Amino acid sequence: MLITSRDSNWSGTADILQVRHFQREESVDFLIEHTAETSRELADQLAGLMGDLPLALEQARAFMAETGMPMAQYVELFQTRQAELLARGSNSQDYQHSVATTWELALDQLTPESAGLLNFSSFLAPDQIPQDIIVEGAGHLPEPLPQTVADPLTFGETVSALRRYSLIETTDDGWSVHRLVQAVVRARLAPEETATYAGAAVAVVNAAFPFDTEDVVTWTTSARLLTHGLDSVGHSEPIEGAQDASGRLLNQMGIYLRRRADYAGAESLLRRALAIREKAYGPDHPHVATVLSNLGLVLRETGDLAGAKEHYERALAIDEAVYSPYHHEVAVNLNNLGNLLRDTGDLTGAKDHYQKALIIDEALYGINHTTVAIKLNNLGGVLQDTGDLAGAKEHFQRALAIDEAVYGPDHPSFAIGLSNLGHLLHAAGDLAGAKEHCQRALAIDEAVYGPDHPSVARGLNNLGRVLHDAGDTAGAMEHLQRALGIFQKRLGEDHPDTAIVRDNLDSLERLMG
Repeated sequence: MLITSRDSNWSGTADILQVRHFQREESVDFLIEHTAETSRELADQLAGLMGDLPLALEQARAFMAETGMPMAQYVELFQTRQAELLARGSNSQDYQHSVATTWELALDQLTPESAGLLNFSSFLAPDQIPQDIIVEGAGHLPEPLPQTVADPLTFGETVSALRRYSLIETTDDGWSVHRLVQAVVRARLAPEETATYAGAAVAVVNAAFPFDTEDVVTWTTSARLLTHGLDSVGHSEPIEGAQDASGRLLNQMGIYLRRRADYAGAESLLRRALAIREKAYGPDHPHVATVLSNLGLVLRETGDLAGAKEHYERALAIDEAVYSPYHHEVAVNLNNLGNLLRDTGDLTGAKDHYQKALIIDEALYGINHTTVAIKLNNLGGVLQDTGDLAGAKEHFQRALAIDEAVYGPDHPSFAIGLSNLGHLLHAAGDLAGAKEHCQRALAIDEAVYGPDHPSVARGLNNLGRVLHDAGDTAGAMEHLQRALGIFQKRLGEDHPDTAIVRDNLDSLERLMG
């Protein structure tokens, strides 16, 4: 006897066989076989929107058959009128009910606690919703959820009720909700309920998202929360009461994506954060300056120096007007502008900005702080550019000692110091020392960032130049070619870093004939 049921508690009565949704290949095969569409790419897009749910795929197929609507048009319609299509029945002989009505009975049976938890979960990403951030962010939840999640027994019973009706699938550290269940749940909510739960979702994720996303030790948490941040902000962005959390979360996610070299994603999120914060605080608020500064970093790294300068200067003007001249944010802006001036060849201006930033940070944090090390590294670079190798070496060594003491010998900040010192030793003719430092820096960056990050490409370029001058032309060629491939892929053909490596490679190829 085969029994089908939404109740998952059959373990004491029968052997359980979980009926899962389709694998993506099965979804695409179904759509291609049962519609007039031949594009597997388009079928894949529709299957993604349906979450590979067989009932939803059949409902979509029946609707397209009844109306004669092409799949491309249905995909476009579903993205704007999802709730209506999910609630719409069809003349399918296999499934008489709509996707929405299949869950109505279960949803109507839920307790206020279970319904509230499902409502909240419907404003996060569908997969791997972490239980811990909900417990830690209980203060942001609407009633009656704060009391529910505070008691492990009550919380467990609430989750169990959702699982019993097959509305969620539990995991070791949380649960998942099918994206179409989420859509049906959101469609049932009144506007004020939507605002409440969407605001709570973005507040909980914002509270959990790391502050120092520049530090690689936070990246595991950032990666785990990124999809939930993106989905929660997408739902809460139009809600005025959620602007503070939305703006901060967008900014933090943008910083994280920049460090992972996803510059297009970072720029998009930071521009959204800027729009929210300008609307919420006005154009001259320090929160606006923070986003301007971060957006300037992205623009500089993508080669838009004019755009970066505009954002840096505006951020500096805001912070100087709001804070004292010896505030940390002022030092950050001075340092950023110093980098830009160095990029454009204004070494005197860059040196002046770096020195001012260094004085501020040493006064605020003392002489052995990692923020001080950043300024020391930058000031050492411009001193090397002006020919003061002794002064540059002094600054690099001091920065390296600070980063090693704070971060240890396997951190990318320590790798920056190693790379800078290797570049200096190369300029001073110490090829053995330069090679050692560049190899150590490259090994750290590859371990932290993976094999195709721009920081790895810069290390490959530096080591390639050292190998060339040391007479290892084959090794130099290998490193430069790999660096060029990374820059072409991640930054594009027209980026200054790509051009630098291409020039180095061209020079080497000419020498080799």
